[in-house]
Amino acid sequence: MAVWTLGLNHRTAPIDLRERFALASDQLLLSLQGLRSTLTSHKEVAILSTCNRTEIYCAGEQVQWQQTLGWLADVGKAQVDTLQSHIYRLEGGASARHAFRVASGLDSMVLGESQILGQFKDAVRLAADSGALGSTLNQLFQRSFAVAKEVRTVTEIGAHSISMAAASVRLASRIFEDIQDTHVLFVGAGEMIELCVAHFAAKSPRSITIANRSAQRADMLAHAHGGRSIALADLPTRLQEFDIVISCTASTLPLIGLGAVQSALRARKNRPMFMVDLAVPRDIEPEVKKLSGVYLYTVDDLTQVIQSGQNQRQEAVAEAEVIIDQGVQKFMAWLAQRNHVPLIQELNLQADTWRQTELSRARKRIDKGQSVDSVLEALSMGLMKKMLNGPLRELNHPDAAQREKALLAVKQIFLND
Repeated sequence: MAVWTLGLNHRTAPIDLRERFALASDQLLLSLQGLRSTLTSHKEVAILSTCNRTEIYCAGEQVQWQQTLGWLADVGKAQVDTLQSHIYRLEGGASARHAFRVASGLDSMVLGESQILGQFKDAVRLAADSGALGSTLNQLFQRSFAVAKEVRTVTEIGAHSISMAAASVRLASRIFEDIQDTHVLFVGAGEMIELCVAHFAAKSPRSITIANRSAQRADMLAHAHGGRSIALADLPTRLQEFDIVISCTASTLPLIGLGAVQSALRARKNRPMFMVDLAVPRDIEPEVKKLSGVYLYTVDDLTQVIQSGQNQRQEAVAEAEVIIDQGVQKFMAWLAQRNHVPLIQELNLQADTWRQTELSRARKRIDKGQSVDSVLEALSMGLMKKMLNGPLRELNHPDAAQREKALLAVKQIFLND
């Protein structure tokens, strides 16, 4: 059984390319079905799609790079040649190592962050529920989660990490001397926005407002932090009220356009606006960044800030890599054993055929009135001859090298206590 991974992430592809391959949660089921239909023979698939990466994990009788890459190119409406320079292809142990590193937060933009593990588990759960997982990928992912747990338990990989939310607060503090004097708008109400709200709320801004597609979800999050909620449809007319805008939704189209921001700036008499777009695809039109008085940051722009604690985490990374190495070795050993399953099944079938044959002969002898002792003796002799026939034939092989190999095998199998 072959295992392979194909993907692109924040290290290999810019955001304007990544957002073309970002799959919304309601698209993933159809995407899994489409990918499976593209591959031939026995196949298992899972897709991990987040702000920073889109990855395809596959298992099958043989690696199918061309089909996998072709499917991904179709998803992003990109030429295969264009995509080639932005993807990574991993196979076997390298694929397992990558999965373990992703789950452990070692491959994240925010080194050691824990959110990716939940996203990974959601992706695996969806693949399992849709019937796209088999024993091989299921084993890979369960081992990934176990390794991630051990990394977080044994090392301090997350002790010095700076989250996207914390980085957003730091950047906002560079624009506004005191966050307490600002009005903050959060667009969306998912896990990332929850983290951002908590970080900004700790700075006690003048007001916190949540705009979300689900009014109930927005109300709950706003109420938890003493804020209020507004409808997404009101964004263009209410944007002028906010000094800070943090957006992260699953929308496939921008929610905040250039025109809306221009109108807001005029109404604000050019008082600055700080905006962070954590969504992929982006929620805020990229052209907004060119406007005077607007400080717009995307997930890629936050890299320098979130890596400021990199030196303190290097020792933890080294410890984590040792744990991951051990995990990879164990998975590859399991995979090698799985590759012998057909032979083991064939061997069991052959042995059972011998057993059934000798058992049938024994019953006939009993029916003819032969003694139990003589029947058992004949049964055991019959089984022994069948079991030793092949090894004895190989020990008498005309080729000397073949005889030597047979001799070693026979000693290992039959004479090694």
